[in-house]
Amino acid sequence: RPEVKNQIELARQSIVIRALAQEYLAKNPVKDEEMKAEYDKFKAQSAGKEYHARHILVEKEDEAKAIIAKLKGGAKFEELAKASKDPGSANQGGDLGWAPPDAFVKPFSDAMVGLKSGEFTQTPVQTQFGYHVIKLDETRDAQLPGFEEVKGQIAESLQQQKLQNFQQDLKKKAKIQ
Repeated sequence: RPEVKNQIELARQSIVIRALAQEYLAKNPVKDEEMKAEYDKFKAQSAGKEYHARHILVEKEDEAKAIIAKLKGGAKFEELAKASKDPGSANQGGDLGWAPPDAFVKPFSDAMVGLKSGEFTQTPVQTQFGYHVIKLDETRDAQLPGFEEVKGQIAESLQQQKLQNFQQDLKKKAKIQ
């Protein structure tokens, strides 16, 4: 039947393509110096500060102002965070963990970076998600995994890049009708 012949042909092509890719990678392995260069590039881009912040997300500005008033009155941030509309952090006292500023939307990030450790925003911060009350727990220099920890991931990524470049070169050289 034609559909069976077609499936056999597709399987044959798939096997040939996989063999070609394996042969190419065997002849063009990722070198340690390539991985180290990629790691150094990542390290340079990721340098800077990380922030450990908490937030309480509400829909209305008035709600956020009421929360700020309660905080000024001595209420615990972690307790008030249970009412947050952010399901991911509400049960953890609003905890967002450690992250660089660019992990957040700009208005949030700008407000967070302007705080000192232990401080919370004195006015609600509006984003597309609603109104935030942000508390900064602490800051630190960015913590990056060591080269050995990410070496496998870097090697895999570089292999994929090499294969993509190889495929593009083959397409450029091919006569396609």
